[in-house]
Amino acid sequence: MIRKDLLRVSRRGGYRPQFVAGDDDARRLAARVLGVFQGHVGEPRRALDDALAALERDADDFKLVRGFAALLEREAAFETRAPLPPRRARRVAFEHAEAVGVAGDAERDEALAAAGDALGVDPAVIEASLYADRDANQVLAAFDSRWTPDELLTQYDLSLAQTALFDATEVRVRSTDPKALVSAAKRLGLLYEIRVLDDDDAPTDRVVVVTGPDALFRRTRRYGTAFARLLRTVAATASEWTLEADIDDRGREYLLELSHEDVSVPGVEPLAEPAFDSGVEADFAARFRALDLDWDLTREPEPLQVGASVMIPDFAFEYRHADFRVFFEVMGFWTPEYVEKKLDQLDRVEDVELVVAVDESLGVGEEIAARDHRVVTYSGTVRVKDVVDVLREYEADLASEVTDGLPAELAPDADVVRVDALAADHGVPTEALDEVAFPEHRRLGGTLVRPAVLERVADEVEAGMAYAEAESVLTDAGLTDASAALSALGYRVAWEGLGGGTVREKDADGES
Repeated sequence: MIRKDLLRVSRRGGYRPQFVAGDDDARRLAARVLGVFQGHVGEPRRALDDALAALERDADDFKLVRGFAALLEREAAFETRAPLPPRRARRVAFEHAEAVGVAGDAERDEALAAAGDALGVDPAVIEASLYADRDANQVLAAFDSRWTPDELLTQYDLSLAQTALFDATEVRVRSTDPKALVSAAKRLGLLYEIRVLDDDDAPTDRVVVVTGPDALFRRTRRYGTAFARLLRTVAATASEWTLEADIDDRGREYLLELSHEDVSVPGVEPLAEPAFDSGVEADFAARFRALDLDWDLTREPEPLQVGASVMIPDFAFEYRHADFRVFFEVMGFWTPEYVEKKLDQLDRVEDVELVVAVDESLGVGEEIAARDHRVVTYSGTVRVKDVVDVLREYEADLASEVTDGLPAELAPDADVVRVDALAADHGVPTEALDEVAFPEHRRLGGTLVRPAVLERVADEVEAGMAYAEAESVLTDAGLTDASAALSALGYRVAWEGLGGGTVREKDADGES
């Protein structure tokens, strides 16, 4: 982006930024501006500014020079170079100037000499340090531009279009990668909806409509910046795209039209963006995945058709043991107008299971429930337990379907087998095996073991041996649940503080 006062647009027949890519004159000018920066490394900023001002006078459009310079200045490193810290030099010099009563050059020299005596330096050192931290006196210490002249033109055109979008009230985008576009809009906190149109000439039949700040509340720089970053994402991720924007130019409405032929991203790394749309969603996803349930969490699944538009829920829960999916939408603190749009979308979502987490401040939980969607409310953080409780209800409904065909008895080939591994082999939850009999095995906690294995380890484990030694014997036999195995063998562990434990026979009453 560049400053709005550097915006170059034509208003004849629309609202059109004056792009420069492919313009040989503009390329030569970009090369000269690059050269000015490169040639002034080690010199004060005022010398750089003077050289750029001279270039402006020679150019056909001073705004273009200033636009190039504004972009390149972000690649420049300026620093204060002075024998003394400028603030310290000023404080001492001003104190002595007040004592002397500076009225002319003679008194000024006297004040500098006194300040030098006070600091033990030559007056020239005071002079050199006084205003070294002012912008004009800072030194261009380094300039390492990412861009060639052609790339600078590309970046300028992108920045020009981004700045033009600062005054947009609505933006409509069609892209060959609409999912990336929606993901970016959500991450940037923009209000959007997706409409389905019938147009064979467009990159896609889906148009993402992003509402600008003027339609909702007073314009903010944050929202304008988000529009600009959205354009960068569109240009960087999609091979083909078109964009229309309604521009409010000092009270007059214009239409801005852009496409992949106008704007692209130069060959530099894209700006880092947060992975999630909000902290609420990121926090929920992290805590949910840590539970390792029988549900896989997918972020931003495929769009759902809602009449003539579509919506992309925030998440989907995929049940591992059946072809079943539950969509999950988080409704945060939105404007009343946007809430109404979302409620209208939810009213038209059909034939899917949808759970909606609603910020309590919105007060629309009952309205959503009336649309036959499951609702959990939250304040600040979505409670994972509330969502898991809903998923457990779905699991209960799916129980008969999941266990259909599971035999009443199972006889695994292995002498020792983990129950969860056996459940995974049969495509059922671990709990489904609770009702299954294992005539050839004994269940010890989460492990199935043949009695012959227990008989073998019984010969190697005896009362009085160290717990660590007994545990090693059991592990070698495949019995990872040592406590359950020792109990089955008639032993308990007498723990001795942090130093370990000793295997003991159970008491006569069987208690450990």
